[in-house]
Amino acid sequence: MTIPIPEHLRARFELKAHVGRPLSDEDPGGLLRLHGPEAADPTALFARLRATYGQVAPVLLPGDLPVWLVLGYQANLDVARTPYPYTRDSRLWNLADRVPAGWPLGPTVDWEPTCAFTDGPAHARVRSAVTDSLDDLDRHGIRRYVVRYTKMLVNEFIRTGKADLVGQYAERLPMFVMTRLLGMDEADGPRLADAARDLMTGSDTAAASNDIIVTALTDLMESKKGQPGNDLTSWLSTHESGLSDVELHGHLRLVLIAAYETTANLIANTLHMILTDRRFRASLSGGHMTLTDALEGMLWDELPLSVVPGRWASGDSMLDGWRIEAGDMLLLGPGAANVDPEIRPDLSVPMHGNRSHLAFSAGPHRCPGEDIGRAIADTGIDTLLTLLPDMQLTVEQDEVRWDYVMLSKRLSELPVQFQPRPPVALSSGTFSGRSRRAAAAAGCPVTGAASTTA
Repeated sequence: MTIPIPEHLRARFELKAHVGRPLSDEDPGGLLRLHGPEAADPTALFARLRATYGQVAPVLLPGDLPVWLVLGYQANLDVARTPYPYTRDSRLWNLADRVPAGWPLGPTVDWEPTCAFTDGPAHARVRSAVTDSLDDLDRHGIRRYVVRYTKMLVNEFIRTGKADLVGQYAERLPMFVMTRLLGMDEADGPRLADAARDLMTGSDTAAASNDIIVTALTDLMESKKGQPGNDLTSWLSTHESGLSDVELHGHLRLVLIAAYETTANLIANTLHMILTDRRFRASLSGGHMTLTDALEGMLWDELPLSVVPGRWASGDSMLDGWRIEAGDMLLLGPGAANVDPEIRPDLSVPMHGNRSHLAFSAGPHRCPGEDIGRAIADTGIDTLLTLLPDMQLTVEQDEVRWDYVMLSKRLSELPVQFQPRPPVALSSGTFSGRSRRAAAAAGCPVTGAASTTA
């Protein structure tokens, strides 16, 4: 179903000189919604849009706000790597005055003075605080946390012989790890995991969930002012870039949300593949494919976020024949780009180990924390499979339920059964928090840096 373009916006799409291509063969002058029933199957929606419009398509966000969705692999690279005229400054949006109160995507596109919404020298200054602080993390310490929290979560259901690997595991593990890396108490993990997931679905309660996260981070900042520690919050607050309180808060929220959402979905999607694809699981168990390579394959075909807002045009430009006007919003479409026929004519060819996917974007805003997500997913899945090697789905493969939301599709649940067992012993979970600089000063080697957000 297409939605007629409002009269005051019709010229923006019908008269923008899209070279050699009509708007829509099915309903000229209409646009598809990128949410709701029309978007229930993202793969089919992307294919339909690509066939009709090419590498860039006009679509509607909630509130029927028209934006551009970038579909092609090369077009996504061009936009992501070109801060001008495709900037991250959302204050330029020419439809901002039409955004309704409580707009569900507000928390993800409202401008903040963070590396996610700045470019040029301003971006370099604040991003350096994030990358330097993330580089101070010891990868082995992070993995020890992952092992501890995996065991802790498994112990909650190991005696029952059944579990939902989405709600009871994949959605909780990343938040437990990230709250501790930020210097929060592990008791905050479940509450913030629920709030983060609700926020990213763009639900009617997204604004309220965002408030929960904002309050928790505000309290964290206040506590660290009086008692700094070996954690990301303390390192960010004392970085030489001199982050203000507003900048510090924004980056803490960015790190927490970005690391949680992508990693939770990656864990759930990979576990789904292991449980439903016998050849995939056999390749892993037989040593023909490493879990690290398998994760890269998942980041091609079942990436955590299929649509990412966004970029805003700081000037007029042409993109795949469309005239993009100053102030237009563009959405990056890594989900569509990763299956672009121009780079993947045969989707059956495995991409295991290939890191040229766009799951973590590209250019100046490429996610600097992708390695933390990989470390949490890799270690978490490996530990879970070691503890419960006999897990099996309790439903047929075609009965597994998915939620289809604006930015991605995600598993609703992944019910499994296994032989009941007694709880496993927990490791101490001790994480020195020692930075690479501190370790170097003490003459101790630190292997591997890890990072986390966008």
